[in-house]
Amino acid sequence: MKNFGFNLNHFRGDLFGGLTAGIVALPLALAFGVQSGLGGAAGLYGAIFISFFAALFGGTATQISGPTAPMTAVSMVAIGGIIASFEGDLEKAIPVILILFLVTGLIQVVLGWIKLGQYIRYIPYPVVSGFMTGIGVIIILTQIFPLLGYYAKEDHSYVQQFKPQAEEIILEKILREEAAEDILVLEDFRETIKRAEQITEDEILRESTILANNEATGVLGVFNLGSKAISNINYIDLLLGLLTIFIIYGFKFVTRKVPSTLVALLFVTLLANFIIKDYRTIGQIPSGFPSLRLDIFNTFKLSTLLPFIATALSLAVLGAIDSLLTSVVADNKTKTKHDPNQELVGQGVGNMVAAMFGGIPGAGATIRTIVNIDAGGKTKLSGMLAGVFLLIVLMILGPLASTIPAAVLAGILITVGIGVMDYKGLKAIPQIPKSEVIVMILVLVLTVFVGLIEAVGIGLILASILFMKNISDVVDHRTTSAPLMEFSREIPWYDEGNYQEIYGDRVYVKHLDGPLFFGFASRFQEMIQAIPSIEIVAIRMDKVPYVDQSGVYALEEAIMSLQKSNVKVIFVGLHGQGKDMIERINLVPALVEREYCFDTFTDFSVWLKKHLDSREPNQ
Repeated sequence: MKNFGFNLNHFRGDLFGGLTAGIVALPLALAFGVQSGLGGAAGLYGAIFISFFAALFGGTATQISGPTAPMTAVSMVAIGGIIASFEGDLEKAIPVILILFLVTGLIQVVLGWIKLGQYIRYIPYPVVSGFMTGIGVIIILTQIFPLLGYYAKEDHSYVQQFKPQAEEIILEKILREEAAEDILVLEDFRETIKRAEQITEDEILRESTILANNEATGVLGVFNLGSKAISNINYIDLLLGLLTIFIIYGFKFVTRKVPSTLVALLFVTLLANFIIKDYRTIGQIPSGFPSLRLDIFNTFKLSTLLPFIATALSLAVLGAIDSLLTSVVADNKTKTKHDPNQELVGQGVGNMVAAMFGGIPGAGATIRTIVNIDAGGKTKLSGMLAGVFLLIVLMILGPLASTIPAAVLAGILITVGIGVMDYKGLKAIPQIPKSEVIVMILVLVLTVFVGLIEAVGIGLILASILFMKNISDVVDHRTTSAPLMEFSREIPWYDEGNYQEIYGDRVYVKHLDGPLFFGFASRFQEMIQAIPSIEIVAIRMDKVPYVDQSGVYALEEAIMSLQKSNVKVIFVGLHGQGKDMIERINLVPALVEREYCFDTFTDFSVWLKKHLDSREPNQ
């Protein structure tokens, strides 16, 4: 296997980067696992194996991979659908779920092999800038509650507000179960009443807590419950978080050789352990080495997976976009260049291995990647060490890692959010074109309030439309016809000599400067139609680097229109892709014979002299 990009000269930075990224990944992995429906262990297994193998086989040196919010959200829906198809039996559904994740990884490997990843490089800078700044805003906003020590699910008065809704949900579940059991009959609700009477306060409270927690999550949750959080500040958590932020920024003035994030993590954790005692931790860590789930192939049937192939494809594409966007962010931070196709292969291998051990799928994680870079990570070893670190925590250091204050991670992530924002792009807003500002701001807003993938997708579409509009305007400006009475005075190109003086208005040379594509096709037809009655129109294609299908058809209609008016059409300088496209659509020789296609204007001038000198004007 060829060079993996290891460089032991950067070992210390990779070690610190991997450790710090691993620490940040730990609670996130557990949370994503729980959110997916498979439990915290599945999230941690995903973080371990995806981080290690995506780094080993990937194409981005500093990428840290693992479960991410977009991937977990889609996985959660898929898991819920599969479990429902197995009548709510998780054990029976597990083989199909893990095979689904395995196929997801396989699709990503194929996408890398067919070189699809290389097209991500065409993402415009305003999209990347808006995305990066939006990520920074999300990180900062979503860490406000942990920094203040406010957790909605523990706010008794807030949770109580959801009791009526919780009761409705529980009753709906009972009715669905009875409908499935064919015992829901209008004339007899005795079974329904019996089950409803057996609902306990604990069940209602549990459902209310879930609803309250869901309402408080994300950016909108911060705006909805900001006042509650401020009135319920946990000053111990706030002190630990602010101290962490202070050390991260302050320690850099002492030395930059040791990552300040790691110093803050260790110092504040020790301080909390020995002095404060009573503080919130990141929670219990599951222990034990994960088992290889070869049993999933024993009971698996292809027919049970087929309905979910589309889900596997969407997960694969989502993970590819998520990972490659993070790779772009990493490139901007490190001034390096990733291999997008190799990155897709690495992500696919990581997801396949994670599935084999019961882990949920993931992708390149922007937050963890930035943490890794800021802490000193420079090579693939940092991502592999992050996975190894998480495995060690799982195997040995569970009780110790469980003592890390949650507020410390909030402080670290807030500094990460501040650092990831694209200040260069923001500062350039007064100088850059308004169209690019619109794209940047739109992507930023959509990233924060809608979703990362939606933001990038809409941003790309808008940026593409604006790009085509701008290119059309440029080509239009370069090729705009002069007023009808001034055709003869159109400025000739350097090699055209004084043909205007010799042939007057008998010959018109149409200059095209730039691509002839669908964005310019209609304008081109308008300009051709504006040409007055003359004998010969020579269309110069010397400076046309690209012609698309719409451009060819516009050209075809223009030529046919001119020929109907008894105007002879000549091609000059037809070459490259444009020539191939025009011949493929059969404009040449069907409409314009090859003898009327000239390589240079000199060749055309020789023909023109022989052709016109032998004829009277308008003969």
